Amino acid sequence: MDEQDLADALRLAVDPPGGVNLDALRELVRDPGAVDWDIATTAAHLDVSAHTLRYYERAGLVRVPRDDRGHRRYDPAAVRRLVFIVRMRTSGMGIAELKHYIDLAEAGEQSVPERLDIMLEHRDTLHRQIQQLQLALAATEYKIATYTEGPTP
Repeated sequence: MDEQDLADALRLAVDPPGGVNLDALRELVRDPGAVDWDIATTAAHLDVSAHTLRYYERAGLVRVPRDDRGHRRYDPAAVRRLVFIVRMRTSGMGIAELKHYIDLAEAGEQSVPERLDIMLEHRDTLHRQIQQLQLALAATEYKIATYTEGPTP
């Protein structure tokens, strides 16, 4: 492997094929007039379990309206909130910090500066994690190339 092979491995780690999928964020702006979902549909859409959705509700992260029979009906606002929660949990934000953020959001506009601080700090953490993951991916790509192509003479 030469310098170009190392550069290619790093490029693949930084600029993965396919890039960022914007469709993954589409539900953050789900139409307020959209049809409500049951727990199974919501769980499938968010790729989490129904148990996880119930836990988020018990933890006070989301309020879910109920129908006449007492079944959860996830309206667009609840789905948008859950998309955000799932993304933040996936990115490593803890339940306590997420709960604090949600409490601030529910407190109103006066909490925007504090919410912004939380998001800026979380973004900085994510950038550091991404940098470390990109280096790990580059090392992995390098090893794969070494094993499949063999050493360069």
